[in-house]
Amino acid sequence: MLNKDRWLLPEGIQEVLSPQARTIELHRRSLLDLYQTWGYDLVEPPMIDFLDSLLTGTGHDLQLMTFTLTDQLSGKLLGVRADMTPQIARIDAHHIKTDQPSRFCYIGQVLKTKLEGFSQSRSPLQVGIELYGHEGSASDIEVLLLMIETLKSVGLNDFHIDLGHVGIFRSMAQQAELSCREEDVLFDLLQRKAATELAHYLEKLAISDTYKKQFMSLIDLNGDISIIERARNSLKGDTIQKELDNLDAIAHGLLARVPEQTLYFDLSELRGYNYHTGVVFSAYLPGHGQEVAKGGRYDGIGETFGRSRAATGFSTDLTHLVSLNGQFEVQTKKESIFAPAVQDAKLQEMVIALRQTGKRVVCELSNSNSNAQELGCTHILTHQAGEWQVVAV
Repeated sequence: MLNKDRWLLPEGIQEVLSPQARTIELHRRSLLDLYQTWGYDLVEPPMIDFLDSLLTGTGHDLQLMTFTLTDQLSGKLLGVRADMTPQIARIDAHHIKTDQPSRFCYIGQVLKTKLEGFSQSRSPLQVGIELYGHEGSASDIEVLLLMIETLKSVGLNDFHIDLGHVGIFRSMAQQAELSCREEDVLFDLLQRKAATELAHYLEKLAISDTYKKQFMSLIDLNGDISIIERARNSLKGDTIQKELDNLDAIAHGLLARVPEQTLYFDLSELRGYNYHTGVVFSAYLPGHGQEVAKGGRYDGIGETFGRSRAATGFSTDLTHLVSLNGQFEVQTKKESIFAPAVQDAKLQEMVIALRQTGKRVVCELSNSNSNAQELGCTHILTHQAGEWQVVAV
């Protein structure tokens, strides 16, 4: 007896059919061309890797998201990549022999053990860029500009960018000499914006009232670019002021290039706190609670591979971006020509010539009773006045 459920897929795993698959491929090619014009070189990390490599640096946060298996050749644990960033860090640390900035782009399937992030998929088509070897705001600005270009390239325009800086909270925690436990609790409360709980917890901490007031102020430091100046007045410390300078330089540098871009600032946004070291950013569309692209700075990620370098980048899910646009049927509708199953040398020459010019030609198979319209063809090759001609269906 046939199992009626064999057509079902695991939760969070999708099949992509035409015309959406065709649209995704067109955007994939377009994005790789875009990144190449900015100097980014394509790399293709392996789908399966040693687990230790996948859980290095940023990878420690990915442990619960990574499928594991045992290598039958070496006996070692392998993982199916849930993110490409650790692998790119290894490429930069091991293969690139230069002290100059290195630029990488990538696109490929990743696999996650559970649903996460903007696409709510366990097999997103991850696309992104990473820039290694530069510590200044210019590299963060470049990455942000390319994130904007990426979203616009797939037809998404009405988005805003959230900016934060994890270094500010980390510096505050160091100044207040918080324990790891205290830092983790404050981190959780700030992420949930639990103002009442935060106030109660701060009352119990053995830190000065000045530090308590500063931690409490973080929860309200969100809004437009004026937030940076408000933060300068309420947050003290030379290191914190330098981090605010960095955030200000990135924001103004970005707006100098794209003055129409809407920016939103949130200094209690600590996404990726365990591995990000500086600015963090996300892109949001109206009506969507999850970000559609995200990135930030993660200096020192390659240290475990023997080469610690400054690093910044962003990533997104191309399949999800195309589904958000929802215009793939219009974008991919092209002329399609039906060729009848006739043994004629002239007809075959015509088919070859049409395909060489990029035309789509679908040949009828013998004894198939094919219908041009049922096959989605807009035109048909027909024999008229002694020659083969393309005519509309």
